[in-house]
Amino acid sequence: MELLTSFIDIVLHLDVHLLAIMQAYGMWIYAILFMIIFCETGLVVMPFLPGDSLLFVVGALCGVGALEIQLVLPLLIAASFSGDSTNYWIGRLVGIRLVKRANSCFLKHEHLEKTHMFYKKHGGKAILFARFLPIVRTFAPFVAGIGLMRYRIFMLFSALGSIAWISLFILGGYFLGNIPVVKDNLTLMVVIVIVISFLPALREFIRHRRTYRA
Repeated sequence: MELLTSFIDIVLHLDVHLLAIMQAYGMWIYAILFMIIFCETGLVVMPFLPGDSLLFVVGALCGVGALEIQLVLPLLIAASFSGDSTNYWIGRLVGIRLVKRANSCFLKHEHLEKTHMFYKKHGGKAILFARFLPIVRTFAPFVAGIGLMRYRIFMLFSALGSIAWISLFILGGYFLGNIPVVKDNLTLMVVIVIVISFLPALREFIRHRRTYRA
């Protein structure tokens, strides 16, 4: 319970914690930010790491001159894209091993074939839009790898998604962070960003529940 409380405090007060990390580690803050985004998108076991809210706060700190936006933007886009690719290949290697086992308890052949067909038909859009869905963006590249989605297509939409996702939240924080009402209520803005980020996933969950009941 104490660990959960600490995690929530970090997420809701990212500006305070980032400033403390900057004071403690100086330029290493850029490497730390890179690793957080890389792990959130590249390791399927870490979907709980802050994504949208972190990017918004980083953008706000860039707006007040605490961080260099010219360095942050390309660095985090690279972190997002490389994390996606890592997650894809983890999924692909795991998928290949599971395919070799008939009726694997983890993944049946027909499930793998359905996943493959889904990404063959909708893969590009799935990878692109998954960027804006917390948790989903961590699993999407992993499942794309298991489904044997063509890597060339995956790279294209992953790159587009990474550029769009990082730029939207970083620039949003950069331009909105200097507005007095936003600057004085940054914690509230972080909560709003988190809620807005989860709305599409919540809507999709409700839609599937209604379809299932029907």
